[in-house]
Amino acid sequence: METNVTAGAFSALGGPRGADTPRYLPVAEHGLIGDLRSAALVGSNGTIDWYCCPRFDAPSVFASILDADRGGSFELAPDVPTRTKQFYFPDTNVLITRFFADDGVGEIQDFMPIVDDSREADRHRLIRRVVCVRGSLPFRARVAPRFEYGAQPHTVHAQQRQAVFETPSLSLALTASVPIEVAGPDVWSLFKLHEGESAVFALDRVGGDVAPRFCPLSEAEHQFKATVSFWRRWLSRSRYRGRWRETVHRSALTLKLLTYAPTGAIIAAPTTSLPEQIGGERNWDYRYVWIRDAAFCVYALLRLGFTDEAEAFMGFLSEHVHLEATKAHHPTRPLQIMYGIDGRCELPEHELPHLEGYRGSAPVRVGNNAVNQLQLDIYGALVDSLYLYDKWGQPISSALWDTVSELVDWVCDHWDQPDEGIWETRGGRKNFLYSRLMCWVAIERAMRLAQHRGLPADMVRWGQARDAIYRRIMRHGWSAERHAFVQHEDSHVLDASLLMMPLAKFISPTDPKWLATLDALGEDLVSDSLVYRYDPQASPDGMRGEEGTFSICSFWYVEALTRAGRLDEARLAFEKMLTYANHLGLYAEEIGHTGEQRGNFPQAFTHLALISAAFNLDRALG
Repeated sequence: METNVTAGAFSALGGPRGADTPRYLPVAEHGLIGDLRSAALVGSNGTIDWYCCPRFDAPSVFASILDADRGGSFELAPDVPTRTKQFYFPDTNVLITRFFADDGVGEIQDFMPIVDDSREADRHRLIRRVVCVRGSLPFRARVAPRFEYGAQPHTVHAQQRQAVFETPSLSLALTASVPIEVAGPDVWSLFKLHEGESAVFALDRVGGDVAPRFCPLSEAEHQFKATVSFWRRWLSRSRYRGRWRETVHRSALTLKLLTYAPTGAIIAAPTTSLPEQIGGERNWDYRYVWIRDAAFCVYALLRLGFTDEAEAFMGFLSEHVHLEATKAHHPTRPLQIMYGIDGRCELPEHELPHLEGYRGSAPVRVGNNAVNQLQLDIYGALVDSLYLYDKWGQPISSALWDTVSELVDWVCDHWDQPDEGIWETRGGRKNFLYSRLMCWVAIERAMRLAQHRGLPADMVRWGQARDAIYRRIMRHGWSAERHAFVQHEDSHVLDASLLMMPLAKFISPTDPKWLATLDALGEDLVSDSLVYRYDPQASPDGMRGEEGTFSICSFWYVEALTRAGRLDEARLAFEKMLTYANHLGLYAEEIGHTGEQRGNFPQAFTHLALISAAFNLDRALG
């Protein structure tokens, strides 16, 4: 992937970018780095324009992706016109951005060291190593943090080659191997490198027991090698040897980056408010843990051989998803749909009106009010994840089985009530078929687990509820007019979530009713292998504007075709989907009409579905 960067991008020290430089890179023009606690997006122009410290859900330090003027950024690039290319150092999450100019070639190596020592982990060091590969190049850097989503002013104290940005709540220290100068609230540097020379910038969180520390060239080299070694050692545990191995491994590496090591939580995405439609209002904060992702996480991680990550995620669920705590907040339901990365229940949503949003797409939101919705499908996702972990990981504990039993008892009593559904619609509750399907999964998987392990269970009651759900779906979820299963009871609207019916083993993948549904979905919701969730005009969801195709649904479509035995179609659809990835193999939540990435980026759910689709398609192909 190439882009053009002009000298105008750094037209004035600390000043605005040149008129010939776009204020916002496309979402897909980014790579992700992280330290399993926080993460940063690095643009293909060398600018870090999203970074939250000290954790994923903390207020941003750099957020120019949400407001090019007020968000803050860390710009670093040659001070001459260049072409750029970006790639990951093989089998790692170390990001390389290369610059090709008339007089030389340079590169930036961006990474965050993964350390075991708790004090050093609190440093959250971000290293940017600049290397002149050929010829000679002038470089320019501008470090412009804007704390608390650009709302909190800061002071700068500089001496020699170190500057400390201070606020009452967070302080960052910048150290450099080249001279730096202060310009107002920012720090800049002009330097020139000849072939074989390098420079290092290191940004550390400081305060408490963590003091500013220089990062000399030798230490940067050591940290680079240690970080490469960490990621390659982690990836070597993968058991996947099938087709599309590099693509599957990139998805696995991305999922690992989205893991919060202290608790084992896996966030939905590292960003907030990247829009589903430019200028639209479908902008949400995804820096939290969705229970719905549980089964998909455990399935994908265990299938690839990453048992430690699956165990850590199970640990998060066991430790933080407490029925008693949830009942105190929401007495009408035993679980909420999402939690903070530390297990907290309160995720109040509010808007940041001082930020213009990506390409003017306001509002920018922090927090997520969907936490208060009733989404019955999460019970199936949770119980299925426990079933899979018990099958391929470790037997679940007696205490966890007590929790499962209580959950299943609740599902037996409440499965037939309307809810907001998997897509978290804000247009009122309905009797969504997918919610019924996953309630069936919750009961059916619990019964399997009880039989396999000889665990105590009210099998008669559970079996009666399971069968009642099955009959309800078959009678009220099937439309004779559409000749297909439909989004909600007694309607004629199609929904891509129905692709999960054979994947969840509710219906045979070759059942005539399912094959008719698959054909109907292909006709109404599929466009060049890309799948829309549903038609908002036919099924209003309470939000204005349109949306792109949902990448997770596109991978579900591949897997549904695979299980139906339509392997040629499945393989072609999968190969087409791969062309919609960005230059690094990363996916946002959605894909727009012209192939652009939309929504929060990168999205865990999409990469989980990619792994599952690749695994099952490769196995079917033999």
